[in-house]
Amino acid sequence: MKTPSSRQSRWSRLFAPRRTGHSDLKARLAHLLESAQGTARRDRSLGPEALALLANILENGELRVEDVMVPRVDVVAIETELPFEEAVRRMIEAAHSRLPVYRASLDEVVGMIHVKDALRLLYEARSAQQMPEWKDIIRPVLFVAPSMRVLDLLARMRAQRIHMAIVVDEYGGTDGLVTIEDLVEQIVGEIEDEHDTAEPERIRPLGAGRFDIDARLPIEELEEISGLSFPSAEEEDIDTVGGLVFALAGRVPEIGERIRDPSGLRFEVLDADPRRLKRLRITLPRTRRRGAARAGSETAGGSDTAGGG
Repeated sequence: MKTPSSRQSRWSRLFAPRRTGHSDLKARLAHLLESAQGTARRDRSLGPEALALLANILENGELRVEDVMVPRVDVVAIETELPFEEAVRRMIEAAHSRLPVYRASLDEVVGMIHVKDALRLLYEARSAQQMPEWKDIIRPVLFVAPSMRVLDLLARMRAQRIHMAIVVDEYGGTDGLVTIEDLVEQIVGEIEDEHDTAEPERIRPLGAGRFDIDARLPIEELEEISGLSFPSAEEEDIDTVGGLVFALAGRVPEIGERIRDPSGLRFEVLDADPRRLKRLRITLPRTRRRGAARAGSETAGGSDTAGGG
């Protein structure tokens, strides 16, 4: 019996660069999916689970690394000069199995450490009664462009057996990171482990034209639930609601602060730190409240399925 991950790896290889053009191959697979869905009741060789995986691969065929990466501001990393005990404590607090290692600044990532290597080193050091040299367990990472296709990176990670990639900009600076787990989740759905915590809803309708939203919500989704447009976001190349509020205030607003957009939409900061906004409450103008509740409910339902990074 083939598992979802084995099917995923088999199908993802179809998208690796080969003689067949990517657009032609994608069109053939789309036709296969359409045909399989239409005859699923008569032909059980491709079950619902397999169809869903194939649909996810088609849907994510043009997805880029920048769409799924952990942004730089959220990256937890370890400096090379950090004492071993402090490095282990950082891993425990972060509840991640892998952490990047950098020299001097996050723009100089030299590799990553895996928690199982750290635990093994700790055990060996205690047995030998000596201080562990944790730099010996640094593993390599990949360095990739934000525009790289997710499926191409997944194939490269599997081929080279490297499970973390650092996303770098044109000047070599660190934009963020992505792990192989992040990429697989795009295909097979959310992979939960004992360290995962429940993510708050990206959009939570409160009634009376009010919504609690994730500050990372794309501007397009805000326009969809509000029925409003935000030309300043397009003019200033702003992608998220948090970015819009930051631009309106000219700084990172504090918790409890209220900001008004020229469209009449009001924002209240529910959660933030000194560097970024995390959660906002929006209140629509009275003229936009009637149709927004239905749009917000539909969008919120779709957001739960999409997951998060």
